[in-house]
Formats: sequence, structure tokens, C-alpha cells
Amino acid sequence: MPFGYFKRLGRRQQAIYLRSDGITAVPLPRAAALQPLVAELAEALRGEERPPTEQAAQRLAAGLASTLGVPPVRVQVLAARPHAKWGELHGLYETSRRPGQPPLITLWMRTARQKRVVAFRTFLRTLLH
Repeated sequence: MPFGYFKRLGRRQQAIYLRSDGITAVPLPRAAALQPLVAELAEALRGEERPPTEQAAQRLAAGLASTLGVPPVRVQVLAARPHAKWGELHGLYETSRRPGQPPLITLWMRTARQKRVVAFRTFLRTLLH
């Protein structure tokens, strides 16, 4: 079910959206080899410090990209989520405007209002999204 903005997209963009929306699973070869990186990320997030969390998230993203044979991404972890009337932002995915520079995934490790560290599963799902 496409989002409301789907009708405002051009034909080419609609086709890209539909192809992307049709992907229901991504087989992950050698998933067990990435498990230590997932555990490292969980531990870093429990430590409530931004730099180690960012480093662990970057290592996991690099491991996933390498395993899947796709180009790398950059990961940035910031403190508290931005929020407004529309809600909270969990993650932001930006393509680079500079040739050769990888896309950037920005994640926030604390909730917007109460500034609590987010649940690990939420953080991981946002990174993998």
C-alpha cells in the first residue's frame, strides 16, 4: 500500500517505489559472522555513550555492506531525536550530492522528550531499515 505522496511522484519514481516496496526479504549470507557486531552495538548502546555507539553502528553497517556486496554507507549517531508536532524522527537516510561519497544514515540514540536511551531493537531496526 503506497503512502499518500505516491500519487505525486513521477512515473519513474513510482516504478522505483514499487520495486523497492516489493522487496520483502534480503537473504543475508553468513549472518552468524555478523552476530558479534550486533552484540557489540547492543553493548555500546547500553553504555549510553555516543562515540562508541556510532563506531559500533558503523562497523555493523560496513559488515552488512561487505557481506551483501553493496556499496558502503556512512553512519552518524547523534544524541536526542528531533521532534515536532508531527512526531519524532528515528533515522534519516540521505544520498550524497558529491560523486563518490557514500550515503549517510543518521540515527539518534535518545528519545526526544525524556532523553532516555532508545531500546536496542528499535535502534537496530532503524539502522537496518
